[in-house]
Amino acid sequence: MSDPRARPLLESDLDADPLRQFAAWYAEAREAGEAFPESFALATSTADGAPSVRMVLLKGFDERGFVFYSSHDSRKGVELAANPRAALCFYWHGLGRQARIEGSVSRVSEAEADDYFATRPLGSRLSASVSRQSRVVGGRAELERAVEELRASVGEDVPRPDYWGGFRVVPEELEFFQHREDRLHDRFRYRRGADGWLVERLAP
Repeated sequence: MSDPRARPLLESDLDADPLRQFAAWYAEAREAGEAFPESFALATSTADGAPSVRMVLLKGFDERGFVFYSSHDSRKGVELAANPRAALCFYWHGLGRQARIEGSVSRVSEAEADDYFATRPLGSRLSASVSRQSRVVGGRAELERAVEELRASVGEDVPRPDYWGGFRVVPEELEFFQHREDRLHDRFRYRRGADGWLVERLAP
């Protein structure tokens, strides 16, 4: 039986702009009912190259790059401060697709972080404010108590912690992978060149 995810991906199918190509695939993943199409694996590393990876959520993308939010003091934040480069991998199983992005990382502006933080549900704002992400805690009760103490003191007007903000990944390479039968998949890579984006087919 043929795999329903298998379909051709030709260079002529690709947009010359990888951001528009990503936007098209992202929209198709949403329309296809993929669970959490905005989730991606984020890989970072220490200054000496020791890697780590975790799942995070995409909160926006445009010509400036791909944005996610976290604590600057978290493991990922500390690693990005020491080595401001990252790799992203989106996986949309039902479509047999992956999109990979690699590039440099910078923090979003304080104003952007404030604006996004204000849109988060109250519980998420409280949790972000009391959780020193990636640090050892004595137990869940400690966190829950801190949330209730903060809620009692500030109500719903929760200020954004100065250690919490956004990161923007500026792509230097993007890859689009389409599942094909017999593992003879289609893969195309965009690389920045002097005159724009260079598109290359890669062996699967």
